Amino acid sequence: MSFFNSIFGSSENTDSSKSTINWTELTDLAQLMEIEAISNEKPVVIFKHSTRCSISRMALKQFEREFDLNETVDAYFLDLIAHRDVSNEIANRFNVYHESPQLILIKNGKAVYDVSHSDIDAVALKEKI
Repeated sequence: MSFFNSIFGSSENTDSSKSTINWTELTDLAQLMEIEAISNEKPVVIFKHSTRCSISRMALKQFEREFDLNETVDAYFLDLIAHRDVSNEIANRFNVYHESPQLILIKNGKAVYDVSHSDIDAVALKEKI
């Protein structure tokens, strides 16, 4: 089994702990109020990730390789399988259609940019900030 995990990655391991991104895990609905407040001072990105999806894993790894905005934005990571209620509330609160994987940029309490799948690109995000 570890041979397949080394090739395809484990569905349980997001590797976000090994990332150079200063991820804040998004696990609670109350954090969405915090995100709204922070976004009035500094842009916030939310990466919604499905731990069961290889496309989501590839998009996450690519994004992490390209990301160099730690000082510019606060970055939140959502395991949407474990926290589906938070994912649903993100869609409602920020008026975005639920997708996975998905990257959402929040400024002044509003989603100003959201992309999914192969459109997730750290360089493009930098242009939106």
